[in-house]
Amino acid sequence: MKVLLAGGGTAGHINPALAIASVIKEHYPDTEFLFVGTPNGMEARLIPEAGYNFAPMKVAGFQRKLTLKNIKRNCQAAGYLLVSGPKARKIINDFKPDIAVGTGGYVSGPVIKKAARMGVATAIHEQNAFPGVTNKLLAKEVDKVMLTVKEALKYLDKNVDYVVTGLPVREGIASKSRLEARAELGFDNELCILSFGGSLGAGCINDTMAEVIDWHTSNNLKINHIHGYGKMGRESFPETMKKKGIPMKSKRLRISEYIDDMDTCLAAADLVICRSGASTLAELEMAGKASILIPSPVVTGNHQFHNANVLGRAGAAIVIEQKDVTNEIMINKIKELYENRDKLADMSQKAAGLAVKDTNDRIYSVIKELADKKK
Repeated sequence: MKVLLAGGGTAGHINPALAIASVIKEHYPDTEFLFVGTPNGMEARLIPEAGYNFAPMKVAGFQRKLTLKNIKRNCQAAGYLLVSGPKARKIINDFKPDIAVGTGGYVSGPVIKKAARMGVATAIHEQNAFPGVTNKLLAKEVDKVMLTVKEALKYLDKNVDYVVTGLPVREGIASKSRLEARAELGFDNELCILSFGGSLGAGCINDTMAEVIDWHTSNNLKINHIHGYGKMGRESFPETMKKKGIPMKSKRLRISEYIDDMDTCLAAADLVICRSGASTLAELEMAGKASILIPSPVVTGNHQFHNANVLGRAGAAIVIEQKDVTNEIMINKIKELYENRDKLADMSQKAAGLAVKDTNDRIYSVIKELADKKK
């Protein structure tokens, strides 16, 4: 079997594509894969590193705000769009896929649309509660739409053939017990907070966590805290801690730029404070963790806010928009959960209740349906 996968631009589109490929390989070991992505995106590095063939294709989105710089970008995007159809057709004709799957990003648009119109069995996977523009358009074209959460359905054509598959999470999540993780980290059984803003970091989260850490350490509260400040906090966060007289590592603290043992830290945590990207939320659900979510306000379609509200409405998370974040509000929310462990446990239980635990099986069912259709 031959499978074409298209998507890219961000890890949020690339990682699901790699996960889908792994599911397919598990059931169809002899499958031949070809990934299509942009030549300058993360996928150009990550896909070959994962051992898959990669076909580059230049595609860009149109800028809505009209400036001289954006007009130039839009002219370039229009040029890419004009040749995208013939380019996609050539890739498809050369590879001759049995199935084509898109995981979002501008590049998946022309490729999956062309594949569908050439009679290839097609599907897309939408990671967010608020679908991207590309997947909104493709949903009308493909044979099957895979959704991370059902809430995305209200933004799609009412006639789409869909299935809620959830989002694949990295191996190791939820495989380690809380006690095992605590022992590994050297923490006791008191409240444990895990906070991070991603590999790059988030200024809002860093600024607030500096005050939160100062609050619970200066008050000698029994709180263990793991914080990842990311690349953008590389200079400022350690310096802030130094000025406050707070060590980067102690009996109850572990502060670092990057968290490279997230499975262990997540297993140890009682409360997670972070952004609300789709992959992060899927991991919170799988691990059954209460959270305070601060959606990034600078993402397309404000999709992180929609993602966060899925957990917020379920009672699994407290959602605070970045514009509303203050040190006082954050400390008060944490203090409330510190003093009310029953509420914290209830939030954790509700998070676990949202998890789709058989995501890989559901994805395989879609792939099998498409493969059978091709026969």
